[in-house]
Amino acid sequence: MPRSVNAVASKRRRKKILKETKGYFGARKNVWTVSKNAYEKGLSYAYRDRRNKKREFRALWIQRINAGCRTHGISYSEFMGKMAKTKIELNRKVLADLAMNHPKAFTAIVNKVKKVK
Repeated sequence: MPRSVNAVASKRRRKKILKETKGYFGARKNVWTVSKNAYEKGLSYAYRDRRNKKREFRALWIQRINAGCRTHGISYSEFMGKMAKTKIELNRKVLADLAMNHPKAFTAIVNKVKKVK
């Protein structure tokens, strides 16, 4: 009895991965084994970086808030501590946007926070 290998499914699987690696450099785009390794590595990077993206954005928001606070003579840590005391519940994303794009609104928040002892 001949060996059954299901070439149709194998070819479909290879074509799928080769299609995904279409823009890669060198042999990574057209050699099956190299392409498969590159594709799997890319998936692991994507998984890792979906988590890292959240860290990077939080760090960016903190830098923007800190820059906005420093122009008003208050540090980031002091500002966030007083924000908690005044019970102003704005997250860092919104505060960073206010500091960058709406300086008057950010100034109003800073002035309100500065009054707290």
